[in-house]
Amino acid sequence: MTLPAPAPAPALDDAELGAWLHLLHSPGVGREAARRLLARFGSPQAAIASAVDQLRECVDAPTALTLATPPEGHARRLAATLAWRAAAPARRILVLGEADYPEPLLHSADPPLLLYLLGDAGLLAAPSLAIVGSRKPSAQGRDNARNFANTLAGQGWTIVSGLAAGVDGAAHEGALAAGGRTIAVIGTGIDRVYPPSHRTLAHRIAEQGLMISELPLGAPPLAAHFPQRNRIIAGLSRGTLVVEAALRSGSLITARLASESGREVMAIPGSILAPQSAGCHALIRQGAALVESPEQVAEELGPLVPTAGRSRSSPAAVADTAASAAIADPDDPVLRAMGHDPLSLDALIDRCGWPTHALSAHLLTLELDGLVARLPGGLYQRRQGV
Repeated sequence: MTLPAPAPAPALDDAELGAWLHLLHSPGVGREAARRLLARFGSPQAAIASAVDQLRECVDAPTALTLATPPEGHARRLAATLAWRAAAPARRILVLGEADYPEPLLHSADPPLLLYLLGDAGLLAAPSLAIVGSRKPSAQGRDNARNFANTLAGQGWTIVSGLAAGVDGAAHEGALAAGGRTIAVIGTGIDRVYPPSHRTLAHRIAEQGLMISELPLGAPPLAAHFPQRNRIIAGLSRGTLVVEAALRSGSLITARLASESGREVMAIPGSILAPQSAGCHALIRQGAALVESPEQVAEELGPLVPTAGRSRSSPAAVADTAASAAIADPDDPVLRAMGHDPLSLDALIDRCGWPTHALSAHLLTLELDGLVARLPGGLYQRRQGV
C-alpha cells in the first residue's frame, strides 16, 4: 500500500515574513540580539511594534530606535524574497518555531532564525552525517570522501556538506551516485552558486536533495560567511566526519561545533608527512574517533532513526535553546581557575600557572568537549550549565 505524501507545511504569510526580515536586517540586530527580542516579545511582529523603552530591555538605545522603522531597502528585499519563493514549489523559507524546524539544529549552540530552502525540505527530518574536509585534498582524500558518502548514503544516511571544492563536492557526488540524498549548506544567498564550477552539482542537489542558506538573496561568498555556514552543517548532523584537513582549517571549526553540540566527531587518518592529514590527527589526539571504513562510521553514529516530529512552537519558546554540554570534571584545574566570567589566555595563565602551549592544548580539548566557548577578542568562558 502506498502512503499519501505528507501535506506541505503552510507558508509564512507575507506580513509575517516581512516582520522577520525587518527584525533580522535591522542595524545592530545580530542573532543573539534577535533571540533576546524573540524571547522577550514572542514574535518578530510584536518586537518591531514595541515601544523603545521596552526594546531597550534587550538592545541598546540606537538599535531600539532603528527597530521602529523598516531597515533600508526593506520593501525591495521583501518583494524579491516573495518573488523568489513563489517561483517554484520547491522553494521555502523556514523560521525558528515552525513544526518541521529540524530538532538536531534546534538543539545546537546557535540555531539559525531563518533559512532559505531549495529542494526536499523533508530531508531535514532524515538521519544525517556531515562529511567535510580540505578544498585541495589528495587523490586518496577525494576518493575517501566519495566512497564513504556513497556507501553511507546507500545505507540511508543523508550526507550533509558545504558544496565547497574538494572533499565537500566529492561527498555530495558520492551520495548522489548511490541514489541517496544529500544536503548542501552554502555560504552565499540561495540564488547563487559558489564555486561556479559546482553549478551543475548544485542543480542536481536541488533536484535530488536540498540546498540551504541562512544568508539573504544575492549574498556573495564572503570569507566570514563560511564559518557561519559551518555551524549549520554541524548542527544538522548526528555526527561529523573529517576526511582531510590542515591544522588551520574550516573543517576543524565544523568538528569543534559538532562536539560542542554533543555530536560524534570522526576523522580518517593519513600519512604523518601529509599536511592535509595534520588536522585529522589533531582531532584524533583530542578524542575524535579514528575511522577507517564506512562501517566504522555507521557504528559510531548508531541506528538510523528519523527525527521525531513536533508541534509548532512560538519563536519565544525556542529562542533560548542551548546546546547540550558534556559533563564537566569538577576537579579540572583549568575550569576551576576559569570561574564563570570571560577570561583572556594571559589571565588564565596567571591563575593556573600552566605553560602557554599546554594551556592552549587543554583549552582546545575543553572546546571540543563543549565545556568552554571561545569568545571574540581572544576570551574564553565556561559554557552555561558547566
